[in-house]
Amino acid sequence: MNWDIIEGNWTEWQGKVRSAYGKLTDDELQQVKGDREQLEGLIQQKYGKSKEEVRKELDKWLEDA
Repeated sequence: MNWDIIEGNWTEWQGKVRSAYGKLTDDELQQVKGDREQLEGLIQQKYGKSKEEVRKELDKWLEDA
């Protein structure tokens, strides 16, 4: 799957992201508006993970979506 699809349908994908990353609030996800870099930054902050770790997780998540 392509990130552009997720960004274009962000409202639909917010729930799936929230399920995968429960520490993210609905307000934070609305502010991200599908921007992958912003989402990666939020996940890094909330979960204390490295940028590379988060990027790999999101790539894997995209494959499974």
